[in-house]
Amino acid sequence: MFGFFRPRVDLSHARKLVENGGLLLDVRTPAEFAAGHPEAAVNVPVQELAQRLHELGSKDRPIVVYCRSGARSASAARLLQAQGFQNVLDIGPMPPW
Repeated sequence: MFGFFRPRVDLSHARKLVENGGLLLDVRTPAEFAAGHPEAAVNVPVQELAQRLHELGSKDRPIVVYCRSGARSASAARLLQAQGFQNVLDIGPMPPW
């Protein structure tokens, strides 16, 4: 069922989730994040994600995850789901927010 994890959502739905308390998770490097990101985004590089899960809050909180190309966000989404996060939306490449 989750061979390639990428539930598709439209950007307006993702924005509403974040506006209503969801987490916008940027899994790019700190340098990429510093070069530009949506104001609401929190940066946890995918390489650090497994060690920083406690920073993400409740496992039922919606998490909208993105990166530069979609590969790291897909990896992060799989990890989050494997760790019991229940509402993970991978929007792939960083969209105009």
